[in-house]
Parts: sequence; C-alpha cells; structure tokens
Amino acid sequence: MTQFLYPSESGKPESPSVVKVRQYITPVAMNTSCLTVLELFFQNDKLYALPVTNSEGVPIALVERQAFVEFFGRPFTRELHGKKTILQFITNDLIMNQMPIIVDVSTSTDDVARIIIDKGMQHMVSGFIVTEDGYYAGVANGHSLLNEITQHKQAELYYLAHYDQLTGVPNRMLFSDRLTQACREAARQRTQVGLMFVDLDRFKQVNDSLGHSVGDLLLCAVAQRLQSSARDCDTVARLGGDEFAILLDGLKDPIDADVIARRIIDSLQRPFTIMGHELFITASLGIAIHSKDDDNIGSLLTKADAAMYEAKRNGRNDYRVYEPGFSMYSFERMSLETDLRSAIDNDEFVLFYQPQVNLVTGQVIGVEALIRWQHPKRGLLSPAHFIQIAEDSGLIVPIGNWVLRNACRQIKAWGDAGLPLMRMAVNVSAIQFHQVDFCGIVKTIIHEIGVDPSLIELELTESIVMHHSTLVLSTLEELKKVGVMLAIDDFGTGFSSLSYLRRFPIDCLKIDQSFIRNIESMSVNEAIVRAIIALAQSLSLEVVAEGIETEAELAVLKMCHCTEAQGYHYLKPLPADDFVAWLVDYRGVPQVQPASLLLEALS
Repeated sequence: MTQFLYPSESGKPESPSVVKVRQYITPVAMNTSCLTVLELFFQNDKLYALPVTNSEGVPIALVERQAFVEFFGRPFTRELHGKKTILQFITNDLIMNQMPIIVDVSTSTDDVARIIIDKGMQHMVSGFIVTEDGYYAGVANGHSLLNEITQHKQAELYYLAHYDQLTGVPNRMLFSDRLTQACREAARQRTQVGLMFVDLDRFKQVNDSLGHSVGDLLLCAVAQRLQSSARDCDTVARLGGDEFAILLDGLKDPIDADVIARRIIDSLQRPFTIMGHELFITASLGIAIHSKDDDNIGSLLTKADAAMYEAKRNGRNDYRVYEPGFSMYSFERMSLETDLRSAIDNDEFVLFYQPQVNLVTGQVIGVEALIRWQHPKRGLLSPAHFIQIAEDSGLIVPIGNWVLRNACRQIKAWGDAGLPLMRMAVNVSAIQFHQVDFCGIVKTIIHEIGVDPSLIELELTESIVMHHSTLVLSTLEELKKVGVMLAIDDFGTGFSSLSYLRRFPIDCLKIDQSFIRNIESMSVNEAIVRAIIALAQSLSLEVVAEGIETEAELAVLKMCHCTEAQGYHYLKPLPADDFVAWLVDYRGVPQVQPASLLLEALS
C-alpha cells in the first residue's frame, strides 16, 4: 500500500500526499444491515474499518472493526440490533463511534500527521477517510501513514547526507561513492574514468567585498554552469567552499576530458548577474585519468588536486592534465596527520562532557564523553577537523582506546569524589569495534581502572550492527558479559530494518538530533519521535533525545513521554572541571560536597 519515496531527479525528495497511503475499501450504504457489516469484517480479518457513504457517495462515517465486533459479541446483541441499518446504529450511539477524520486526497502527509495528533492518536488504528472533490476515494490507515512519513524522512536524511544543501548537487560523500563505483566498472570494462577538480579563482574577494549572500548565489550559478557544460552521464559535485569536482564517466579517449575542461572555462568566462551585480569569475581545473594516471582512487584524487594547483601556479583560468612530477600532496592534511600521530604521546587530547537528564525527575543520570584536540598551533579542534583523518590513517583505534580509558578514569574519579553515580557514554567507531581484540581491550581497561562496568555505555552507529550480523552479535554478547551498556547512536537515520533490535542485546536508543530540530513546528518529526519512543517502550529500551536546544523542543518531548534528553538546552560540552562546577550547582543534583572540594579531589 505504501511506496518508498526516493529522491527526485534533483536529488531532493518530493513531499508526499495521502494518495500514496490510501487503500480503496468498498464502502457500505446507509441502509446496510449491521449483520451484513459484521459478516464483512469476519470475511476479511485485515479489514480494520468500513466507510459508510450516503446515496450520493459522500462519506458520513467510518465503522471501526474492533469496537464493532466487540459490541456484537455481547449476549443477545445480534438479536436486538443485528437487523438495524448501519445508519441507525451509528446515529443512536450504540457504541463509541467518533466522527471520522476526512481529508482531501491532495492533503500532504505532514498535514495529516498534525491532524491525527490533534484529534488523538486512536485514529492511528481506526484510520481516516480520503475524499476527492468531496466524494469517497478510499481509507488510509494511520500506521501506513506513519511508515510513509518515516520513509519520507529517511529520504530527506539521505538527501541531507548526500547532496550539498546550497547548490543541490552531490556532496563529497556521494561523489566519492560514485567515483568508486565508476572506477570499479571501468576496471571490468577496460574503459577510462576522468576526475576533474574545479577551484574558483579569487572567490574570497567576492565574499569579502559583496558579502556571503552574494557569494552563495554565485556558487549556485557556477554549479548550474558546470552541469550544463558537463555531459548528462557526468556527476558534478561540490566538495566544500568554492571547490567542485566532476566525475567524467565512460571516457572513450582522454582527449574528451580536455574538451569538457575547455567548455567549462569558456562557460565561466561569461558574466554572472547576481543581485544586481555583474560578476566575472574564473576557475582553475585539474584532471587525472583512471587508470592511465593511477588505479588507486585515493592517489587519483591527489593527482587531480595536484594538477589543479599546477593550473593555479601557472596563472589560473586554465586547466592542467596530471603529469609525473607535479607536487602530489595536500599540505594541510599531511600536516594534521603527522601531528595526529604524536598527539597521544604529547597528551594533547582532552575530553569534554555533556549531561544526559531524566525528564521526569530532573536528575543528571548520565554524561557523554566527547573528544577534543588541543593542537599546539591550531588551538582547540573539534572531531570534525581530525576524526576522518584518524579513520583513514587507522589512528582511530589508539585514539578510541584513549577515550575509553580516560572516560573510565573520569567516572571512577567522580564516584570516589562523592558525586552521584552516572553512566558514562563513549562513542565507538566502526573500525575500532571490528578489531579482533576489541572486547578484550574493553575488559582490560575496565578491570585495570576498577570502574563498575554497568556505568559504561558504548555508543554504536546503526551501520555497525547492520553488517556481518553473526560476528556483530557475538561481539555484542561478549560485551554484555563484560557488563557494559550498549546504545545505538543517531537512531532513525539509516534505511536499516528494525529487526536487529529484537536480536541484539541493545539497552538504549539515542534519537538523532535531526528529528528533534524544530519538532514543535514539524509534525513529521513529532510523529517519528513518538513512534521511536513507542518502539523502545515495547522492547524495554531506554531512549535519549539528542540535540535539545530550546524550551519548545523540550516541551514536545515531554508530551511525547520521552524520559531522557541531552543538548545545549542544558549544557554545551565542557571540560571536566567546568562540568563538575555546573553539576554541583545544577538544581536537580544533590551537592554532596562543596564544589571546591570536588574539583580538588579530581585534580
């Protein structure tokens, strides 16, 4: 009855309407006997409700299966009321028969979700009537509607994860995936793939002189020019800032890449009219060919980048095809990776902490450890600056072990200092989790530090538990034997089946912050959060809502019966000393020692 909403040709998913979730159920007439209606329910056990229409086909009621069948299951009820018409039955209020929700076929699922929430969640079961031009057109089940909403939200999240929000073209993630697939196919077919890097010349001057709003519109216009200059089979992506990349698939001859590069340069030389300004912009292009220049995708990217910088060094507004001898490195990335290798030995990492609050009691019941890098020259760096490099280089394993060890030390120290017991949440990367000795390392760290394992919660992404399920199940069961808690982070953002929740020993779901943002004004987000909370409750799982920033978001979460929350509304991540000072002052936490003594004990 439902169908998955894939992104449209532009990449962005289209807004669905109830037409996608309606099911045509033949209505019964007003003069139909109650016994006939009862027989229809008995004949079809999947019939959750029956619509009733008048002689003109206009819906007037929706008879809900469970209430109707239960009523006629009472003694002597069939003899007393069975021969009555369904109209007599519903107008005499013999059973609880609420007025049905009736919506037009063009109504969006977002609006219907809001209507159902306002009218009461019981309509999720009984459903609602769909009309077209005022006449009966079908019945929609609330559960099918929720599935459609969830799938649409997932499609939106896919778009957010794979497409650039400003220009609408693929982003770095989607581009890398398409490049990988194209190169694999080229290797099998013995064809060639071109990789082109495009960097705008002196774009910073536009932002500095005319403002970022003009700069953003210029980037959108450049993306359109690049798409019109490339072939239909090519992929134009924005990598970030003023950097673009183009995947030239199925090249018959490397010279074809030169033709496209020249076409792009000529296209960009035409003036752009942005907010009343006539702007001129040029670009420097670099080209590398798979497999002529390299079979390794990472090296191919580096060589295309090197060719682009060669074009810049030679006066800009031109392109270069990679040749041996070009400088092949990204200085900033290499510099960061070099510094990262010595960061642990130099004690440059630090943990920040953010509380997790019980919404019923107001108590701080947990804290999440978040890594920061105090770089000697660049200052304090967030994970966004170095985690990807750490994963690519394999350094994420020793860094992850460092985080776990120091988080255990911290929670043990806080307990020894007299703070109330709290669980400590620690993020685990997929690479770290799949290490052969991961469980042994966790067990060793907990044993050496002497921390209660039940206070440690390992946060895993959905991608971890959805691959190699037999091995994953074995690892999770071994971790549970150690005694730690297990949580699924960013829950709801994947396309995965929820069946693993029943099979795997998971303790907690963390609702991704994308569902929390503006939840007070987005009925779709509220419906999904309600569904996740209901799912968790049915499986006896804890739920933590991430990314709470406003009082309005918090109010909706309480109304949804969410029990735990985390976000800037309570506290931004802070170093240990600052976190303790906040904690002992927080009205929901008993102050067992003066703050000064706690800080002294932890120093």
